[in-house]
Amino acid sequence: MCLYTHCDDSNSSEAQYINLEQARAHSDLTMSTEECLWREHVVQRLRERDRKECENFKEIIVQNNRLIDHVAQLKSDNLKLSVENEQLRNAVSTGGTGPNVAIATLEKKLLAQQEELTDLHKRKGEHSQMIVDLNLKVEQQKELLSEKEHSLYEQQTANNRLRAEVQLLHSSLEELKKLNTTLLDEHTALQLAFSSLEEKMRNVQDENRYLLERLMRYRAKDADKLNEENESLIRKRSAKLKRDLEDAVREPNSAVNPIVPAPGGTPLHRNSSPAQFGGPAGSDDEIDDGSINGAMEALGLNDEEYISARFMGGEAVHDVVRPNTNTSIETLKAAGYLGQPNPTKIFMKFEAHENESHAVRWSPVERMVATGGADRKVKLWDVGKGSTEPRAVLSGSSAGINSVDFDSTGAYILGTSNDYGARVWTVMDNRLRHTLTGHSGKVMAAKYVQEPIKVVTGSHDRTLKIWDLRSIACIETKFAGSSCNDLCTTDSLGSTIISGHYDKKIRFWDIRTEKQADDVLMPAKITSLDLSKDCNYLICSVRDDTIKLLDLRKNQVISTFSNEHFKISCDFARASFNSGASKIACGSADGAIYIWNVNGFLETTLKGHSTAVNAVSWSPNSNSLASVGKSKRCIIYSDS
Repeated sequence: MCLYTHCDDSNSSEAQYINLEQARAHSDLTMSTEECLWREHVVQRLRERDRKECENFKEIIVQNNRLIDHVAQLKSDNLKLSVENEQLRNAVSTGGTGPNVAIATLEKKLLAQQEELTDLHKRKGEHSQMIVDLNLKVEQQKELLSEKEHSLYEQQTANNRLRAEVQLLHSSLEELKKLNTTLLDEHTALQLAFSSLEEKMRNVQDENRYLLERLMRYRAKDADKLNEENESLIRKRSAKLKRDLEDAVREPNSAVNPIVPAPGGTPLHRNSSPAQFGGPAGSDDEIDDGSINGAMEALGLNDEEYISARFMGGEAVHDVVRPNTNTSIETLKAAGYLGQPNPTKIFMKFEAHENESHAVRWSPVERMVATGGADRKVKLWDVGKGSTEPRAVLSGSSAGINSVDFDSTGAYILGTSNDYGARVWTVMDNRLRHTLTGHSGKVMAAKYVQEPIKVVTGSHDRTLKIWDLRSIACIETKFAGSSCNDLCTTDSLGSTIISGHYDKKIRFWDIRTEKQADDVLMPAKITSLDLSKDCNYLICSVRDDTIKLLDLRKNQVISTFSNEHFKISCDFARASFNSGASKIACGSADGAIYIWNVNGFLETTLKGHSTAVNAVSWSPNSNSLASVGKSKRCIIYSDS
């Protein structure tokens, strides 16, 4: 009976489940076709699972029903036999002997039936246990089914939520597409505006070039007029000087005390070009020192001869004796006639790099020095605060630094390296902004051209390259035919590039016309170049242990500086003008720094380095000098 009950329960639960599914299906008719198909698929799978689980027990249930029927039949047979047995016993008790054999037979049958009945009861117990186990499994499957239904409900909820999110994302995507279209339109408009502005800029540049050419023509005319006036002035001054000398000869016995120039007097500076002589000719009292210098050049007199001539001519005091030449030069130095005092005191001394230092440069706007060394680093030092710790360490190079340079605003620093590249850093945040690679040899020098747009670099691969920092690309290559050791530009527009080379030549490059001007040949290979602020004078350190001063308006050497103890330290030793272009400094292989006056004589020698000095740099804002050498040390000299 339990099996029948189980089957009825299974059928009824299945019927209830089907009814439940039908009710749900009826309630969800409004759902989409895809979701209904999915539900029908799940119901079909559940039915298939129930069919598979019940299929295994159908034979057992049929056999159990047969056994139950057989047991009922045996019970009825047993009852009949029991009745017959009682009848026989009654018959025996009344004295009957005939049927004894039949009684024995029936008793044997009864025993056999009882044994069979016992066996059937045993099998019935086993089947009942199996039914209990199966009922437990059914309960477990029901619990699993409820869990699956709960999970299915949660998945449906999550699916609905995800569909809502997908819709939101689709709407967001559409908005982004519209925004992208708008931005593309704006970008197109900006490109058109940029093209228009670029065209205007080109027109302005062309107009600027035209105006510069006109200005150069006017300057040439002014120079011609000034030369004519100077020639007239020279003739007049020569005549006056001749008269003074004749007067001095007529009065040979006059005696006076030696002259000491007044402390407030105008310093006597010697200029090497008539273009710097003063204004138009006037009276003798109006003739300035520039005119005197022009007269000296015209007569072939040097400073010492001119001073002696003026003393002999009776100028400034009536009774004059001819002073000693050395006394005259020392007198001019003591009176300040030779410019500002020299920076003879060591202001700072610190270890700049881990090994040899190659380059040094002052910032144009603050008391800060940049140094570069063989340790592949560029370091910034705050000299104004007197700190011996670097303000910043600029890295990025994979080989030793050869040169450093600031732009005119002091916002960017440019460094060249032995790894065939040049790099641009920003001083404010110390970040590497550009890396310029393209040379096939070590890059020795770099300068800004049309800052901060372009940079020119000179390399040992015998080329000069002009770089556009906006596109970070080389826009022009100039083939020099010899290794470049240093270069400089003539003005902020960088219209002319001057480069010094291993083949002893100074080359001039006009980037506007892409033509090379005449070269200037030096007696030995060139190690460095430096330009005065007015772009009229150029100093060139040469490997024959001399420094040449060139007048760029004449394109010729006007003075040579040397000393018996002065030796150029290396192939990239750097010399430097001071801010007024009145002094020249350069380091020597003996560790000293030699400072010459542009008039031609040595003013002082600075000590402090124990090894060769590679580079020096004058401060543009103060009378300070920075120097580095083959040792790790950087020394800052000052006049106070």
